[in-house]
Amino acid sequence: MSDHTAPNMATAFGDIGYLDRGSGPPVLVIHGSPGDAAQGSQLGDFLVRAGFRVVSPSRPGYPGTALTDKNASIDAQADAHAALMDGLGIDRFSLMCWSGGGPSTYRLAVRHPDRVQALVTLAAVSQEDHWHDSFVERCAFETRFGNWLLRQYAHIAPKSFVSATLAAEGKLSRHQLKELTTSVMANPDKRALILSMADGASRLPPHRDGIKNDMSNFAAITDLELRKITCPTLLIHGRNDRDVLPEYSEFAASQIANATLEWMTPGTHVCVYTEPGSQAAQSRIAEFFRTND
Repeated sequence: MSDHTAPNMATAFGDIGYLDRGSGPPVLVIHGSPGDAAQGSQLGDFLVRAGFRVVSPSRPGYPGTALTDKNASIDAQADAHAALMDGLGIDRFSLMCWSGGGPSTYRLAVRHPDRVQALVTLAAVSQEDHWHDSFVERCAFETRFGNWLLRQYAHIAPKSFVSATLAAEGKLSRHQLKELTTSVMANPDKRALILSMADGASRLPPHRDGIKNDMSNFAAITDLELRKITCPTLLIHGRNDRDVLPEYSEFAASQIANATLEWMTPGTHVCVYTEPGSQAAQSRIAEFFRTND
């Protein structure tokens, strides 16, 4: 497996930080909110193992990609990612996103239909969205002490941290939560992904600009013009997602002519990576991309 890594790509929209891993048909993977190129690369690990080349940029305002007037809007982000692929010499590619990566990903498929071969969205934002954090969440994510405490919690009490994170990511019964926590703790890859969220959830610099920009952009969404998407589209969402409402994928599926919506149960926000059906879901995604290459 080859591993191509570059600090940034100069484009008309500013420098874009990205990771470029693997070899084979290219897939552009767009991270969530918060996140960065490393998160996108982690989300695409299963595709690299399946024989794909995964390019994962940092969206504007996140580590490696400065937020500017040239790249702040959702459409500018979409065009910037197309420009990144231009710089890599990649004309046509598949596209996958998670969560807050949804708006710019959908717009990339709308604005550059001749370039996107296939689209997969994982619990993606598709409509106007407003975040309402609790006082405890603001303390945990937006203060240095809260960030330090999260990291210590994950290190000292990993099982408890995994359980608390899964509870926050999905509306689960006590029995479902216990079973899912046990399953995640027994799998090193799944456990590592959840524990990595202790660092990735920070809303301090270098994530702060990206988070604030996302919050502003998502609250102002009126119409992403999903009906204009023409490529084969697979939407996967957890039925009990607490972060991004399942209705968002239902809406997208109703708008995109060539779309298939598949549900996961119990279905938290990270179901494609942590739940018993995650391996089957990942295989489904890889096969979808192969079929539409």
